[in-house]
Amino acid sequence: MSRLSIPGSGLAKGLAVTLRTMTKKTVTEQYPDVQPELPPRTRGVIGLFEENCTVCMLCARECPDWCIYIDSHKETIPAATPGGRDRSRNVLDRFAIDFSLCMYCGICIEVCPFDALFWSPEFEYSETDIRDLTHERDKLREWMWTVPAPPALDPGAEEPKELAAARKTADKLAAQQQTAQQQTAQQQTAQQETAQQQTTRQQAARATEPHADEQARAAEQPTRPMGDSKQQTDQPGPAPGRSEPRTPGRSEPRTTGDQPDQEGRE
Repeated sequence: MSRLSIPGSGLAKGLAVTLRTMTKKTVTEQYPDVQPELPPRTRGVIGLFEENCTVCMLCARECPDWCIYIDSHKETIPAATPGGRDRSRNVLDRFAIDFSLCMYCGICIEVCPFDALFWSPEFEYSETDIRDLTHERDKLREWMWTVPAPPALDPGAEEPKELAAARKTADKLAAQQQTAQQQTAQQQTAQQETAQQQTTRQQAARATEPHADEQARAAEQPTRPMGDSKQQTDQPGPAPGRSEPRTPGRSEPRTTGDQPDQEGRE
């Protein structure tokens, strides 16, 4: 059984909505004096980071509207080492986007392998002539500086590969520096120990020098016979094979014993 409708119920509901709206305070954004607060993922316009562009033409090939125009030329880079091979690279001459054809799908930003294209929240680029909606790389470069920072990752999200590789390289360099510092500290410690050992040896050698001098002096002095007086050792004796001169008027003492009298025989 269908529900019976009361005549004039729709009018009453409409008047109720009007009454609720009339009691609320009106909020009007005073544009263009006050800029609106746009969401962080607003698709306003495409900005170009020219330093990252390698002229791979991937964005132009994947664009469904064919609104991206790219011109470039090749330059030869001489070899960095003698006997090396020269290299060639593409140099960007023109990068333009026709926003009268762009449907803001974002495919060009997603397929760029070197992060050269970004969404910018700028939206005030209307023109009176449709031909002026084709913006060159200088204008796209200006829009690049208004690109907001990327949102923070979720607490359980996986770390980006770029950050993981950069952190791994930084940790490796830090480990190498720490190893070099440890080796330097060990070398300094070894040098200090060697210097201390040399100083100890020098001090020990200086301490033993007086005893060595005394021993050398004692070895140089002649040995004295036991029982002789100091006076006898100091007086020089007669040379062997030579008689001592006699003093006239003085008799020689005679020796006792079995020895013959030498003076009587003479």
